[in-house]
Amino acid sequence: MAQEYSVNAKVYKNAEFGDWSIEDMLAYFKRHGVMRVSDLHIKVGVPPAYRFDGNLMKLRGEIVTKQIAEGLIFPLLGEKKIAEFKTKGNIDCSYHYSDLQFRINVFIDNDGPAAAIRALGSDVPKLEEIGFPNDVYKDIVKLQNGLVLLTGITGAGKSTTIASFIDRISETKACRIISVEDPIEYIIKQKNSIVSQREVGRDVSSFSAGLKAMMREDPDVIFVGEMRDAETIAMTLMAAETGHLVFSTLHTRDVTGTITRVLDYFPSTRQDEVRNQLSLGLAYIICQKLIPKKDGTGRLICMEILNNSYACANIIRLGKVEQLYSQLQTRTKDKPEERMITFEAHLAKLVKTGKLDLLEAKKWVNDYQCFIDAMNTMAV
Repeated sequence: MAQEYSVNAKVYKNAEFGDWSIEDMLAYFKRHGVMRVSDLHIKVGVPPAYRFDGNLMKLRGEIVTKQIAEGLIFPLLGEKKIAEFKTKGNIDCSYHYSDLQFRINVFIDNDGPAAAIRALGSDVPKLEEIGFPNDVYKDIVKLQNGLVLLTGITGAGKSTTIASFIDRISETKACRIISVEDPIEYIIKQKNSIVSQREVGRDVSSFSAGLKAMMREDPDVIFVGEMRDAETIAMTLMAAETGHLVFSTLHTRDVTGTITRVLDYFPSTRQDEVRNQLSLGLAYIICQKLIPKKDGTGRLICMEILNNSYACANIIRLGKVEQLYSQLQTRTKDKPEERMITFEAHLAKLVKTGKLDLLEAKKWVNDYQCFIDAMNTMAV
């Protein structure tokens, strides 16, 4: 008979707060807020650790054993997912607690089962609260077609930004919105639009299979959770070219790296074709990072934004990606045909306005000299 696991079982001895269940651990996110506490890591051989304001903070309690790890992790999975995990050694899933949604990755390492649990608020933030350096979000919401890429490292807030866009579109337009996600992170409420969210592994076998089906489902707006392979990228680009507004994500650190990463998925014989597709279908690239605030009360967003103007499209088509940075540096006026910015300029702006510490900003720059130049030329 299979062992039963409960989310309320007090399986972890915490020196500060007494015996904790996995739901007690999830309640910690609610007490401090997901803008400050973003992740919980459970691993055999060390105490559980939260990522608090971007830094790992271990609990003062006992070392996690294999039995404790299973007692904390398995209640979140259910029998079917536990069986899948034991077969594959790695699974993604989601869990809903109170008004929070959690994205969970469970995996095996050299010591036993481990989990990375990411907290997502059920209330999607307003676009005005995200922290855009200009009014580019107003232009994106008005788009009828094209590809909008949100990029950055894991934990940079890409999913939150996209959810805010989709929520605003759902509120202001009467259209059909369909997503394919792995797993579903934010639950988008039905407002003026009709929204369908599909989860890989539960509702559809893969991103590419979900996209193929989507083309017969009359979507106006499409959200592809992640462009993970050449087939998904090709179909995402095709969807953008054929009159849909498409949002998706990639793990890259800047605009030029995003273009390069997309091309690297394809053999050299296809890269000219993909460059041409990108030049025609791409609307915006927004690369973002979350950086600790100067006052220590949480994190704020820093962005690099590409508006795929005629000049940028021509640069992409010709394969001269290194020339894009100069467009980001010069086409910075807050008007629809421009509204571009580099990470370094946004970092300098945050430092100059007292929101970000200078030493902290220097840790996050992509190009140190460009940051110094931005600091020297930017008015307060």
